[in-house]
Amino acid sequence: MFRYALLLLLALMPPVSQATPEPAYDVDRQIGEQIELRRYAGYVVAEVVWDATAAEAGNKAFPILAGYIFGKNKGERKLAMTAPVTQSAEPMKLAMTAPVTQAAVAGGMRVQFVLPQDVTLATAPEPLDPRVRLREEPPTLLAAIRYSGTWSQSNYDEHLGKLQAALAAAGIATQGEPVLARYNGPMTPWFLRRNEIWLILR
Repeated sequence: MFRYALLLLLALMPPVSQATPEPAYDVDRQIGEQIELRRYAGYVVAEVVWDATAAEAGNKAFPILAGYIFGKNKGERKLAMTAPVTQSAEPMKLAMTAPVTQAAVAGGMRVQFVLPQDVTLATAPEPLDPRVRLREEPPTLLAAIRYSGTWSQSNYDEHLGKLQAALAAAGIATQGEPVLARYNGPMTPWFLRRNEIWLILR
């Protein structure tokens, strides 16, 4: 059942990311061809946290979050699908001396669906599943690197390294854990996918 719900959700994600709404942001600065410094307005997310690796957390969290936006909430209200789906490690559960990867070292991965722009924390329907939490992300300044290709660890590592090196060269400090943002479902050809890694700026 969970696998079916996951496939259904991902099938609904459009092949081109611009076809679905995403949080509003302004670009403060461009670094090279792939990196932007973005200023995001606040937005509301539904999230699930799992003590698991990145791949395991996604498989478990996606159907739960899909259930929430498809009407598994008080009032059975359906919400529009938006992009991206984000995933990041829980900072308190990482081995602090370990290299940064998509996988949590000691567990704890946060998977988030961004809710539609007109939904606030006060107006979002209450989840029926206690594992789903609603939270407001505050206005944020972050650095984002955009790339295509598969969701492999090697592709992630390569582009995270490029992002960190470019920011270090520019003297820009970051804080917190990297965020993987995926804008397309798995049926989108790898060369058309929009993937991003975000780092919050100090």
